[in-house]
Amino acid sequence: MRVAPTVTLSNEQRAQLEMLARGRSLPLRLVQRARIVILAAAGRQDREIGQELGITRQTAGRWRKRYLLSGVAGIEKDAPRTGRKRKISDSTVRRIVNRTTQERPAQATHWSTRTLAQAVGVSPATVRRIWKVHGLKPHRVKTFKLSNDKHFAEKFWDVIGLYLNPPDRALVLCCDEKSQCQALERTQPGLPVMRGYSRTQTHDYKRHGTVTLFAALSYLDGKIFSQTAAKHTHRQWLAFLKQLDRNTPPDLTLHLIADNYATHKHAKVKSWLRWRNQRQHKSCGSERVVLHFTPTSSSWMNLVERFFRDLTEDVVREGSFTSVVELVQAIAGYLDDRNLSPKRYVWKAKGEEILAKIQRAREALARNNNV
Repeated sequence: MRVAPTVTLSNEQRAQLEMLARGRSLPLRLVQRARIVILAAAGRQDREIGQELGITRQTAGRWRKRYLLSGVAGIEKDAPRTGRKRKISDSTVRRIVNRTTQERPAQATHWSTRTLAQAVGVSPATVRRIWKVHGLKPHRVKTFKLSNDKHFAEKFWDVIGLYLNPPDRALVLCCDEKSQCQALERTQPGLPVMRGYSRTQTHDYKRHGTVTLFAALSYLDGKIFSQTAAKHTHRQWLAFLKQLDRNTPPDLTLHLIADNYATHKHAKVKSWLRWRNQRQHKSCGSERVVLHFTPTSSSWMNLVERFFRDLTEDVVREGSFTSVVELVQAIAGYLDDRNLSPKRYVWKAKGEEILAKIQRAREALARNNNV
C-alpha cells in the first residue's frame, strides 16, 4: 500500500492552520484544506482523510503535496489553469479603451455597449467586460469646476489651517445659507417599504413656497447654530451674525468660514464687523469676528456643505409639506435632535495632496483643450 508523504508541523504552523480551520468568515475551501493538512500531520492517510471530510483521496493528496511544497501559501490560492484561448486581442482591447476615453459617437454624448460594439465589431458583452476590468463608466457624469481664483493658494491654506490647527481661545464656524428650500407637497401619499418593494412617492407635487436656512457648523464639536428666513439678503445674513454673537461665549474670537456670495461682503456687514471688533478690542484686546473666504468655486472646502447634504437627504428631498411652516418645523426638529448628540465632521485630507490633485486636474484639462 502506498504511504503518503509525512507532514510535520511546528507549534506556530499548527496554530496558524487551526486558526484557518476554525475560520467562520473564510472561504469553505480554505477551511477544508487546512483541516486536510492538520489530519495529515496527525498521521492519517489520504483515504482516511477523504472518508472523514467527505472528499476523494486524490483531493486530500493534492493539498497535502501543495502544503509540503509551498506551505500555507500553497493552500490559500488555486494553481493557475490554462483555460480556453483568448478570442479578443490586446489591440482590440486598447481600441475599445481608447475610443471610450478619447472619442464620442457621432450622434450621442457618450458610448453605450451596443453602439461601441457595433463600431468596433465585437459583442456588447465583450465591451461590458472590458469596461468593467478598466473601471470605465461612460454613462456616468460627475460635476466639477476648477477655481480660477488668483489667490487660490493663499485662501486655501487660510481655511485648511483652521481645520488642521484651530486657534486657541476661538471658535471655528463653517457658515453658509441653504437657500430655496422648497415646501413640496406630494399629490398622493406614498406606499411604505414592503418585502421586495421600495418606498414610493408621486412624481408630481404642489409648491407651497420656499425658506432659507442660515447655518453655522462648529468644527470643534459639530453643533449647529441656525436661523430661518424668507429671504437671503445682507439683512438676513447680518441678523444671523448678530445671533451668533449673542449665542457664543463673549470672550472668544469667532472665525467664520464663508463663500464669496455678495451678501457676505456687503458694506453694511463690513461696517457692523468693524464696529463689533472695535468693542471687542476695548474689552478683551482681541477680534470678535474674523471672516475667512474660501476660493471662488471651492464650496467643497466649507464643511457646512456636508451637513446641508445630510439635511437634504434626511428631511427635505423626500419630505411632503403642506406649508412653509411645516417645513420649518421639520428642519427645526431635525436640528434639535442632532444637537443633542452632535456629529463632528473632521477634515483629514492633507493640503499638499489636495493641491497636487488639483494640479493634475488642471494639466488634464489643458491637454483636453489642446486636443
